[in-house]
Amino acid sequence: MVFFGNQFSDVVEWKEFREDMIFWKWNNDEIKKGSRLIIRPGQDAVFMNNGKIEGIFEDEGEYDIVSEIVPFLSTLKGFRFGFNSGMRVEVLFVNTKEFTVRWGTQNPINIPAPQLPGGMPIRANGTFQFKVDDYVRLIDKIAGVRESYLVEEVKIRITSILDQLLMKWITREGKDMFNLQANAGDIGKGIQDDLNMQLMDDGMKVTGFQVMSFNYPKEIQDMINKSASHGMVGDVGKYQQISVADAMGKSGGSNTASDMAGMMMGMNIAKEMMDGQKEQKRSSSPTGNGAETGDGRAPKFCPNCGQKNEGSKFCPNCGQKLT
Repeated sequence: MVFFGNQFSDVVEWKEFREDMIFWKWNNDEIKKGSRLIIRPGQDAVFMNNGKIEGIFEDEGEYDIVSEIVPFLSTLKGFRFGFNSGMRVEVLFVNTKEFTVRWGTQNPINIPAPQLPGGMPIRANGTFQFKVDDYVRLIDKIAGVRESYLVEEVKIRITSILDQLLMKWITREGKDMFNLQANAGDIGKGIQDDLNMQLMDDGMKVTGFQVMSFNYPKEIQDMINKSASHGMVGDVGKYQQISVADAMGKSGGSNTASDMAGMMMGMNIAKEMMDGQKEQKRSSSPTGNGAETGDGRAPKFCPNCGQKNEGSKFCPNCGQKLT
């Protein structure tokens, strides 16, 4: 009898475990008396009969199926192994890890932008994470008819709808089309919620979605960079320094007349801008005619009657105090 028992004994295990495989189904004809179950780290073993879950075993280790597994199966706990027949059951091994997948847009996405009638073409890339969350739904929708399921298949499914989700969340609430990275967190969170609605029916959950970068066409990126550099022009002194440094950089350290002319032109432009700012400050005074100099000196014209003043502290026409 022992001879036959050893002959029918079997090992139920996921031998060729793959990091990129979500589940694998052990589907031999029968589990014989004396068989053992081996659960490795990062695996759950789900016993199924006629497509329904009989029991889920999560702790890693090696188990005797007759004494340690069968008593916990829902409808098969009273099963008795015959002399030359075994228990017909399927064992689904599920990879319990959280999968991380890199994604990227295959083609540019034309995002509507008021400044560009044809839309602004952008690309994006990043990562997302998912894991198996509901064994009942997983078996009902996928594992019931599949022997295995790869991460690549989930990636293909998700990337097929990413373009429309990116467009939805980029244009939502008037996002700044030229500074999308500042809103990458909100965009990613919105896409994650939508993807969960797509995958939860299959027993999977998206646990994270990140947008690492948005890539603009070269012409648009050059425009953004130029706009950022123009933001420093408000500091005329800094602009003057940058103009001189640019001229010196282009000259490669030479002292040609053209290089010096370029440097002088940059300095003259900066001087004109500084003079313009001073004039603007004077014209913004309350009377608009330079009535107040701000340095304690008498104005050139009387703010009361308009009489020209040659430096007196009182107007020679109406007597108005001028300082």
